[in-house]
Amino acid sequence: MREIDRSKPVLVTGGAGYVASWIIKRLLEEGVCVNATVRDPSNSEKVGHLTSMANEYSGKLKLFQTDLLDIGSFERPMRDCEMVIHTASPFFMTGIKNPEEELIRPAKEGTRNVLESANRNATVKRIVLTSSVAAIYGDNADIELTQAGIFTEKYWNLTSSAEHQPYPYSKTIAEKEAWAIAKEQDQWDLLVINPGWILGPSLSKRKDSMSISFMVQLGNGTHKMGVPELWNGITDVRDVAAAHIKAGFSQKASGRHIIVSREATLLDLANILRKHFGDKYPFPRRQVPKFLFWLIAPMHGLTRKYVVKNAAIQIKFDNSYSKKDLGMSYTPIERTVIEHFQQIIDDGLLKKS
Repeated sequence: MREIDRSKPVLVTGGAGYVASWIIKRLLEEGVCVNATVRDPSNSEKVGHLTSMANEYSGKLKLFQTDLLDIGSFERPMRDCEMVIHTASPFFMTGIKNPEEELIRPAKEGTRNVLESANRNATVKRIVLTSSVAAIYGDNADIELTQAGIFTEKYWNLTSSAEHQPYPYSKTIAEKEAWAIAKEQDQWDLLVINPGWILGPSLSKRKDSMSISFMVQLGNGTHKMGVPELWNGITDVRDVAAAHIKAGFSQKASGRHIIVSREATLLDLANILRKHFGDKYPFPRRQVPKFLFWLIAPMHGLTRKYVVKNAAIQIKFDNSYSKKDLGMSYTPIERTVIEHFQQIIDDGLLKKS
């Protein structure tokens, strides 16, 4: 594996995003210079937290305007970079009207644009791609397709499509595209990070993150009548950022990496919050029966097929490769959830009931 020069700038795409912001913070803290791509460098509401960090740490930050679908827009920010961390990809699960244009095309073509720019830039030695466990499985029912009832890096999502689970499908085809492009060249190494459901404090006050909006809903009474039994692999956003940086600078690292602390239900998360914050907020206390969830799912932008294949089906992840290959250790989900909720309160995103 190629050694990365820490004196060279690191390119981080999707720089204003939830995960990317933490990656940039860690790099700047370590004195690394960062070229970050964003949609609009002049939008202080979106990038203000990045410029504030740049003033606080020894690393230098440069912001570049790019578009995932604009061929060539990554050429300038990639100049002189030996490492590229590609986090930019659309993420939303509901309210999707045109999966191809909203999710699939930006994910696949955006990945291709970044990686082909790397092929045209002789300095690039390593690309770290933010994928997801969604590229490993599409529905919780897919656990039945595994040999030992546990998801590992050897599995691929074979059950999602543009019609069913378009977000997992977009992550799957984007990662497959990355591996296909990587195979055709020998200039740079590809490493992939496959996080579970990312929670933990945000560095910005934006509300347009799926994780942040769910945490707000847990505390504002949206789910006070109950939550469905949905199992997820939970991971701390700070652990995800650390995984990208470890993958980027470790000479021995290779392959895909499941980044999951442990599995939990939505009610587990609510119970953690109630234990810490008491009854200040109307956290849900019960699970909605699967048949009731099946009945009301379309009203919440979910299909009944989704309910059948995901509700009340427990899943399990093997994170041992990330510990061995990257030296990962994981934040307890109790700390993740409590600190995330406290950040939402501190930033004024949630009022007491």
